[in-house]
Amino acid sequence: MTEKKHETRCGTIHYWVDKQSTSPISIIFLPGLTADHRLFEKQIEFFKGKYNILVWDAPAHAASWPFDFSFNLSDKAIWLDEIFIKEQIEYPVIVGQSMGGYVGQMYSQLFPEKLKGFISIDSAPLQRNYVTAIEIWLLKRMEPIYRYYPWKWLVKLGTNGVATSEYGRKLMRDIMMTYDGNQDRYAKIAGHGYKMLAEAMEMNLPYEIKCPALLICGEKDRGGSCIRYNKAWHKQTGIPIRWIKNGGHNCNTDAPNAVNEVIENFILNLREIY
Repeated sequence: MTEKKHETRCGTIHYWVDKQSTSPISIIFLPGLTADHRLFEKQIEFFKGKYNILVWDAPAHAASWPFDFSFNLSDKAIWLDEIFIKEQIEYPVIVGQSMGGYVGQMYSQLFPEKLKGFISIDSAPLQRNYVTAIEIWLLKRMEPIYRYYPWKWLVKLGTNGVATSEYGRKLMRDIMMTYDGNQDRYAKIAGHGYKMLAEAMEMNLPYEIKCPALLICGEKDRGGSCIRYNKAWHKQTGIPIRWIKNGGHNCNTDAPNAVNEVIENFILNLREIY
């Protein structure tokens, strides 16, 4: 993977690409809130050479720092599109985990004709009707919790709470230790992420996925109400859903082989279209 940079008004986004494949399809891996590009190392290892790949450290995360927090979810989608243009990516398939799935939905809202495939991994719908007023209220007020919660407990919850496997938990702990000694930055990243998510929901846009789509969710996902949201998302839209046995909120790290197989089958079907 080759590391590259993209300049924005708020800071520099670091991303990695591998363009060895002759396939027109590019898989775009978007990590969740506070995670970084390492979240998808098992997927990158599997798909490298089969398809073109792009993964980023989201704005303000890991290598994409320093970064001003005066951006919203729309900005992230727009910057992502600027990267696609720069890299000449014409057939993007977004695979977004948690917050990455929300970015994918915003991208679909802003650039409906450009997105060729969308896979949500342990994410949830962005439409306003799925969430309650109290949930919106809470999302806007998360930063103090992350700022004042004891760091060692936060690390424990942030690792054991999102993954069920030894590998998944160790990986997330390594990612969290990027912010060891700088809990204020970690709290700001988390708090700002939840706040802009709430604001995007309050915009009450359609956030319709017009391209082929798939929902993936761990059977043991304890991230908020993710299982409930995915069941409702599937029921209301008819988007197919695949449940991952023994998978937590980061089910692609808990059961990488199963998740890779699901993603590969989805893309193989896309190849008949593109």
